[in-house]
Amino acid sequence: MTTSIAVPPGRSAVLTGVGGYVPPTRVTNEELTARLETSDEWIRTRTGITARHMVSPGTATSDLAVEAGGRALKSADEPRVDALVLATTTPDRPCPATAPEVAARLGLGTVAAFDVAAVCSGFLYGLAAAAGLIAAQIADRVLLIAADAFTTIVDPADRTTAVIFADGAGAAVLRAGHADEPGAVGPMVLGSDGELGHLIEVPAGGSRQRSTGLAAAPEDLFFRMHGRDTYRHAVEHMTTASRQAVEQAGWRGMADVDRFAAHQANARILTTVADRLEIPEGRRLSNIEHVGNTGGASIPLLLAHSARAGRLAAGHRLLLTAFGGGLAWGATTLVWPEVGTF
Repeated sequence: MTTSIAVPPGRSAVLTGVGGYVPPTRVTNEELTARLETSDEWIRTRTGITARHMVSPGTATSDLAVEAGGRALKSADEPRVDALVLATTTPDRPCPATAPEVAARLGLGTVAAFDVAAVCSGFLYGLAAAAGLIAAQIADRVLLIAADAFTTIVDPADRTTAVIFADGAGAAVLRAGHADEPGAVGPMVLGSDGELGHLIEVPAGGSRQRSTGLAAAPEDLFFRMHGRDTYRHAVEHMTTASRQAVEQAGWRGMADVDRFAAHQANARILTTVADRLEIPEGRRLSNIEHVGNTGGASIPLLLAHSARAGRLAAGHRLLLTAFGGGLAWGATTLVWPEVGTF
């Protein structure tokens, strides 16, 4: 079951700036193979990744978010917003939310600020929340950040996840505008399936495990993923949601998609989804080779990198889609506006 959110008449969320950030520590496949039973070829052929960035000791999600958020504000030439939404799976601590601290460090004052938890679909769920604030006239401008220090919850000895996940942040500034102008967020298609939540999870550390009064097994404190089943559901739901978003946007079909920006899960998923949608290779945006899977940050980070590299230009009709734990997924469309790149 998916939820479709139509663009309200007269007042829509319009993207005016983007920013991205990855921590300076770069880890190549060769560095990982030194401690894991794998090879550079195995990693590249199964994931499409050659390197990824990881936080250094003492660096938290808020540090990544502040960097990306500041760049997005600069891109939009907008020093002030009315609200901040932070999508993350790796908050600095369970309580309080990380967003208010990020807002304070960015000098935004006492604006509304809250976290959204939708794992790798976090940016799209955050986009829906930001668009809702604008449509309801609660805010005229919203800073949306997706940031994850995913390596802090990945078992460094588990080659199925340690070679894929990485750290980074991406951000977008949204303002109130009209549905027919460049940058306006199109209809949102969102869905979830909690019956399959066990496919992507960190089993321990929450209230269910803590309420038992028993210490968590060490392995249950790490992220785990059932790769084969996750692949199947990711392909199915991203493909279906993408088709629905394009149809609801009133586009003629996938031939109208100039650029396809999917959550950078792994190269196999990206290729399969794009192939099923019949989107030509030249229209597929990707940066997974150099940054890995950065969780919820992957789509805005991809947009920032693609815009800076000239792969994404004003006027391009853009299709976004993501899939992650929950299970949760989503898709939407927009026409890329003129934005500054930093």
